Amino acid sequence: MSMNEKFFDLKKEKQDRMINAALKIFAENGFRRASTDEMVKEAGVSKGLLFHYFISKTGLYEFVFDYSVKYLLMEMTSAVNGQETDYFQIRRQIERARTVAMKNFPYMQLFLQRAAEEKEPEVLEAVREVAEHLLEAYDNIYAQVDFGTMHTVTPERLVKIVDYTLNGLLAEMVREPGFRPDSYYKEALYYLEELERLCGQMDEDEG
Repeated sequence: MSMNEKFFDLKKEKQDRMINAALKIFAENGFRRASTDEMVKEAGVSKGLLFHYFISKTGLYEFVFDYSVKYLLMEMTSAVNGQETDYFQIRRQIERARTVAMKNFPYMQLFLQRAAEEKEPEVLEAVREVAEHLLEAYDNIYAQVDFGTMHTVTPERLVKIVDYTLNGLLAEMVREPGFRPDSYYKEALYYLEELERLCGQMDEDEG
């Protein structure tokens, strides 16, 4: 049994505190600038305990990245309808999955967003396979979409526009005191509705 596996023998409340602390500090600072001293202070545990289970900061990063991807994919599997073909409906389902994940791990999505911009070679190599798995999962979901009804914007640009909008919204809201994932979800739905309406208007104008 590896140290990471023994971590799950800890009480769930302590596991979650340690995971949440790591997610928050990594999300706010990136790998290089993230301080394990801040993590243990945030989690209320000793530094010795943290390194007993994760050996190094890289090992901890790899663990929380793998944990986050598995957790998010589990939520998306249950939230996303495999028969749905409408892009905006699928995005609503994805945001629902992200919101459910954030109820237990508020910084999980911001961490994954920051991880996508990570530049440290040792970290990139450590999470490469799991990161590819996450991208593949999103590709498979978007493969369901019928983009044929959209004429004014390419699928790639539409996905980027929505990603930038919702990721920016989340990055802003998650740092607010008393962040509530349901509040984010409500705002995300509003922005998706507006973007869908604008796309519809552009297509009507072109027609």
